Amino acid sequence: MKVPFLDLKIQYNSIREEILEELIQVMENTAFASGPFVKKFEEAFAAYCQCRHAIGVGSGTDALWTALLGLGVGPGDEVITVAHTFIATCEAISFTGAKPVFVDIEDRTCTMDPTLIEAVITPRTKAIIPVHLYGQMADMDPIMEIARKHNLFVIEDAAQAHGAEYKGRRAGSIGDAGCYSFYPGKNLGAYGEAGAVVTNNDELAARIRMFRDHGQRQKYYHSIIGWNSRMDGFQGAVLGVKLKHLPQWTEARRNNAALYNELLAGMPGIELPVEAAERIHVYHIYPIHTANRAAFMEALEKQDIHCGIHYPVPVHLQDAYHSLGYTEGSLPVTERRAAQEVSLPMFAELTPEQLQAVANTIKNYIKK
Repeated sequence: MKVPFLDLKIQYNSIREEILEELIQVMENTAFASGPFVKKFEEAFAAYCQCRHAIGVGSGTDALWTALLGLGVGPGDEVITVAHTFIATCEAISFTGAKPVFVDIEDRTCTMDPTLIEAVITPRTKAIIPVHLYGQMADMDPIMEIARKHNLFVIEDAAQAHGAEYKGRRAGSIGDAGCYSFYPGKNLGAYGEAGAVVTNNDELAARIRMFRDHGQRQKYYHSIIGWNSRMDGFQGAVLGVKLKHLPQWTEARRNNAALYNELLAGMPGIELPVEAAERIHVYHIYPIHTANRAAFMEALEKQDIHCGIHYPVPVHLQDAYHSLGYTEGSLPVTERRAAQEVSLPMFAELTPEQLQAVANTIKNYIKK
């Protein structure tokens, strides 16, 4: 049985009429750049994230960059984050002129290890970016305690965590800002590129709104040097439709993960993901870890089961960040997890039969 890693078409077909109706309205109203459909989505998404503000921008990378700039991060500053993430987390830091400083991750959750943060704080440290990886939030209480102690900003990278919770609080609502990606494959995905910053800080929200629109408070009156990072009307309309379905899709993902857990329990050589206490995991990715990844993935591929890797080379070992001076062994937990991780098929519309087919193929591989 063929099992794709992701199937966006099946989701589109389930909401096709709603989507087309909204897109027609965008065209009828010629609301192409920002406009009422973006504003409506921003208001709904802010409420969903338990925040006062959501500012739509051009991508998740733009969200991180504009949040950092809005908080005054710039040349000479350092920002503490993790290397077990998509490179955009670090690119956003670099494009402010600041320097990424890496700490290792917790072994089981694959999120930032708070016990390692204080050791890398220097007089140049300005902010911390915990990454809510795979759909599970980092351990935010100790991170926020350290940030308050050292007067540091916290920007949550929530690109994979739409709807995830930590002790009853939604991703993005705990730090100074939260940054979301709406890349098409995300749990809440646009039909193109889009992102958002959420915050409860009125002043920060106003600065980001200005920056994303060439630094203007009103048309042709520019208060700061800004950039063009507006969310377009089509994406606002699509996201507004899809946000209404997100709770249902999240429940389906969690149910799929629970079935995976049941079907794969006790299999030797396979380490399953964990949902930490007092957290709600939304399973953007269902990551397992296995020592012989290449053989494992080849066995599944032969049965038409398609997997992914998130991420094969940690950022600190990428050529782009060679100048930072990290080497193999600098972040041992990150490096081990990066070498072992396999992302199994995961999307809301997976059927029990497809999940069973994945599990059976894994069982047959292990028996050999």
